[in-house]
Amino acid sequence: MDGTILVADDDRTIRTVLTQALTRAGCKVHATASLNTLLRWAEEGKGDLAITDVVMPDGNGLDMLPRLAELRPNLPVIVISAQNTIMTAVHAAEAEAFDYLPKPFDLPDLMKRASRALNERKKTASPRSEVEPTDDLPLIGRTPLMQALYRLVARVMNTDLPVLIQGESGTGKSLIARAIHDLGDRRTLPFVVATGADLCGMDGPSELLSRARGGTILFDEVGDLDADAQARAARLIDGLDGSGPRLMATTQRDLRPRLDAEVGGLRSDLYYRLAGAQIDVPPLRARVDDIPLLSTHFLHRAERDGGAVHRFSTEATDLLRGHPWPGNVRQLENVTRRLVATAPAEEITRPEVEAVLGPATAGPKATLASDDLSESVRAHLQRYFDLQGGQLPPPGLHGRILREVEAPLIEIALDATGGNQARCADLLGINRNTLRKKITDLDILVTRRRKLM
Repeated sequence: MDGTILVADDDRTIRTVLTQALTRAGCKVHATASLNTLLRWAEEGKGDLAITDVVMPDGNGLDMLPRLAELRPNLPVIVISAQNTIMTAVHAAEAEAFDYLPKPFDLPDLMKRASRALNERKKTASPRSEVEPTDDLPLIGRTPLMQALYRLVARVMNTDLPVLIQGESGTGKSLIARAIHDLGDRRTLPFVVATGADLCGMDGPSELLSRARGGTILFDEVGDLDADAQARAARLIDGLDGSGPRLMATTQRDLRPRLDAEVGGLRSDLYYRLAGAQIDVPPLRARVDDIPLLSTHFLHRAERDGGAVHRFSTEATDLLRGHPWPGNVRQLENVTRRLVATAPAEEITRPEVEAVLGPATAGPKATLASDDLSESVRAHLQRYFDLQGGQLPPPGLHGRILREVEAPLIEIALDATGGNQARCADLLGINRNTLRKKITDLDILVTRRRKLM
């Protein structure tokens, strides 16, 4: 790696680590704790790459990027930040930063990105969006899964591609759709959430288009639309011209195995019209390292809403991290609000969390140890209903439960038989051709390959 790198960070340790690593890699390094110094160096023509923090003593690194682009249009910039929210990643993308990394970052990863940046030219920066961050957007996380999601959102935000957002209930699918609209070029136009009722009747689709104008139409839970609504939605999309609204859709389940199924299926033509880009929202249990960040965020939100100041004890946080969270981020928010309302002291303790969630030994993992499988399943399902806060679960529960049971059953049986499909079919008591079809329909082989990566 060869070149001169400008580093701006108010953390002396980070400046030292980056200076040493980049110097060992063959680069010259100028390091500073001041954005003004970084701008001066750039104006003097120094540097082939800039690496900057966001929150600095003399300003905001993101706000500085347009000025830096004016001074040095071809200077790539890598943004590093401890503000690990979707807004940080989106604003970095809007300001056309070369790359964005959350703190704490992986040093070898940063070195690879710096090497790439030195070999590429940065495009002229475009005007920044004036949309301000909103505290009502709980799309927060520093885990690799969430950082990858942020980057994907930033890439598709100002395109016209239809977007299909897939994830479990409570993960924030609708919030992501709203963020794409509110931060994109169509933010001044309507954002319309469409259900099956909006597509009923001869005038339903035209009225929907009239409401949306050139904004965004979000088909909420598109997989639950009946056949007539799906046909009308497909015709509506076919009739759009270049000035029509942008299309997005949400779904709680993978729609591909249901394409063109006779019962409860989804039209393949509608699916492919909506799946221009697919965003998979991870469940909370897949990003447990974000739970302390999210729970603290919800405590602060409750405080701003008039609640008392609270914090979680270390033991309470450990219990939150170990919970399976079938209701995902929405459930975590509801639990946090309940604890704020009931906790007698500033510190929320583990027993107080247990009183809301139940002891750590009372979760689904312990329940499944019961000798009576039927009772174990009953308890798990009852817990799922109880966690809906008095509301019914989303429609399509029967098929969703069957799929969630069948897929892991076949995966475990395949593992137990060493991947031998003939033995697996015999173990399950089904025809081998039936097993092959289920493997394809449930995308089991793809899932297994991903686990090995």
